[in-house]
Amino acid sequence: MATAQAAARSGFEADRIGFAFAAGYQAALRALLPTLKAGAIACLCATEATGAHPRAIATTLRDGVLSGEKRWSTMAPMADVLLVVAKTGDDEAAGRPQLRLVAVSRADAGERLHVVTMPETPFIPEIPHAELRFDDVPIAPENVLPGDGYSSYVKPFRTVEDLHVHAALLGHLVALARRREWPRTLLEALVQTLVSVCALAAEDARDPSIHVAVGGTLAATTRVLAECDSLFATPVTNLANLANEAKESDDQERTRFLRDRPLLGIAGRARAERLDAAWRALAVDRASPRI
Repeated sequence: MATAQAAARSGFEADRIGFAFAAGYQAALRALLPTLKAGAIACLCATEATGAHPRAIATTLRDGVLSGEKRWSTMAPMADVLLVVAKTGDDEAAGRPQLRLVAVSRADAGERLHVVTMPETPFIPEIPHAELRFDDVPIAPENVLPGDGYSSYVKPFRTVEDLHVHAALLGHLVALARRREWPRTLLEALVQTLVSVCALAAEDARDPSIHVAVGGTLAATTRVLAECDSLFATPVTNLANLANEAKESDDQERTRFLRDRPLLGIAGRARAERLDAAWRALAVDRASPRI
């Protein structure tokens, strides 16, 4: 099964946005790195004290030894594999560090790896983040992934993650729409958007024309979510006939949805900037038949 479809199926089965997000995040990492071991929980560790931009990376990989610190590493407290962006030198021509992506087995790192769980976020508190410290962790050559750590992994992952997380969340909303007997027109819109997200997830996330299509699809997701918001403001139509246990379950579901809904609005500025960059790239390449 393709990674986006797997994310959608897991989201459909999840009982809350947080678990749907986790499924989408793991599916995105497998789309980026198909060689990840089945069943292993992975975590991309890029962000440091001053951000995740290439020039912000201070963690180093020198002579097969990894040293440095990361923060806001999603699912790191439970991860089996940490995918760490590290500096190996300086690229003077590019004006930024030379970066590689390193796969760190948590079990193999032992006491040289320090994991501190960060405070819960206001939404999806079930999904933990952590601060990490690597104290001279030995890295085998085969665990240094090929290609540039930023352009080959971190940069495309932003779009890959967007698509897979949205696939999982849309799958979750399809389940909600069926369970809560929302209008069929809304269910059709959710399925249509989900199919578009899954199709785009199979394309090259670095292609500007694909990125423009991603922007339009995520905008459609925002519009359909607005209708979900209004429907979630009221209980299910037959709530009065439900047993007390079912009423409590409905209230919990609505409360979690309203609590976790802000997740879908984060990183909006970064998405807008990536979309603008895609349009600029297409403007330069006016001969392209793609758009």
